[in-house]
Amino acid sequence: MQTIFTALIALALALPGAACAQAGWIDREGNRLPQTESMRTVQEFSGRLLITADGDWQEKWDTPAEHTPTFTAAEEVSSGGTLTMLTFLANPKVGADGMTDVACDFLMLRPDGTASTGAKDLPCFKVKLEGSPAHTYLTTTNLQFVAEPGDPPGRWTLRVTLKDRLRGVEVPLSASFVLK
Repeated sequence: MQTIFTALIALALALPGAACAQAGWIDREGNRLPQTESMRTVQEFSGRLLITADGDWQEKWDTPAEHTPTFTAAEEVSSGGTLTMLTFLANPKVGADGMTDVACDFLMLRPDGTASTGAKDLPCFKVKLEGSPAHTYLTTTNLQFVAEPGDPPGRWTLRVTLKDRLRGVEVPLSASFVLK
């Protein structure tokens, strides 16, 4: 298994419209979405973890603000395939200097539950926030999984913890996929 942490060249950009209310994630019609392992809110700080096979995810994200990008969620991958784990957040606390301070912990678990790779306290959203905190932002650190022939088949699990250091809040997220 090859794992690559990528730091995005461009700072995270806001999706148009508020996809997150202070009480949690909402859909385009303004209806609250239920909390899940991959999408939750803790004390008004929201996180979402999405696994995608979209090779063009960066192009989709880098569209003008009036276009909402659509990503296809992936639930499985075959040997030689690549998945990207995208971590989104909304409503980070903004300091008096206009800066956010969000760190991420990543842990990838093999099907037998052992750790494949991990990292702690990676700065993943330490930016001067230009837009509304309630917009959806893509973190600046994401994980790429390349399925290699010797990787064990079965359900792989990614755990991400978003840590808003200014607010003192952590949002644990989890998503999985099956390696065939």
